[in-house]
Amino acid sequence: MEEQVNRLVEKTWEKYQQTPLSKRLLVAVSGIPGSGKTTLAATITTRLNALHHAAHLAASPTTSIAAFIPMDGYHLSQAQLSSLPDPTTAHARRGAAFTFDSAAFLALVQKLREPLCAETSTLYAPSFDHAVKDPVADDIAIHPEARVIVFEGNYLSLGKGEWGEAARLMDELWFVEVDFAVARERLVRRHVKAGIARDEEEAGRRADENDLVNGREIVEGRLEVDEVVVSREGEGWGPEKQGVGG
Repeated sequence: MEEQVNRLVEKTWEKYQQTPLSKRLLVAVSGIPGSGKTTLAATITTRLNALHHAAHLAASPTTSIAAFIPMDGYHLSQAQLSSLPDPTTAHARRGAAFTFDSAAFLALVQKLREPLCAETSTLYAPSFDHAVKDPVADDIAIHPEARVIVFEGNYLSLGKGEWGEAARLMDELWFVEVDFAVARERLVRRHVKAGIARDEEEAGRRADENDLVNGREIVEGRLEVDEVVVSREGEGWGPEKQGVGG
């Protein structure tokens, strides 16, 4: 697994160096819930910035060239879910594609696709506050110096609607592939640890009735991707961190 990560870092670093100064390199890492995509995307971002800092050690750079943007911030808020036609289903299925603000995500990607110039200003993406279980607007700064953007999310290679439009604006689509049984075990542990479920039985129901239902949509609706990274139990960078519904 470490070899895969190293290869992806090297590939992205080379593509970044070949990217014109007026452009950003956009990488989208997707996969089903429990695949490990969050940790992979964060690891890639950290290593790219380490390479940049090492290459410019004499200049002591304070800026980073890679930014990590998780999709959690694009969850609809609890108030927005309550305003939907079927709020009970919306809250129960939080994490499904329809419970995200895909239009806002597409708008960010479109802005990041605009040419970089002297007038380019800092953009902002939302984060997610797990304590209150709601997004936090404009919480992640994307500075003009950030020329490699690593996105992470369940639906970033989904071929329909605004997800598909955003996916087609990416330079690289990566998919983290995992066996559904392995993902389920990870999700059960994660839901209990995060307090999303009271015990393993409740966590298992949540995984079966929401997370893995979403996972089937993600797999069946996936676009062709540039990289498939296989995640196995007991290998690699570890399962993804705490999520919401996916």
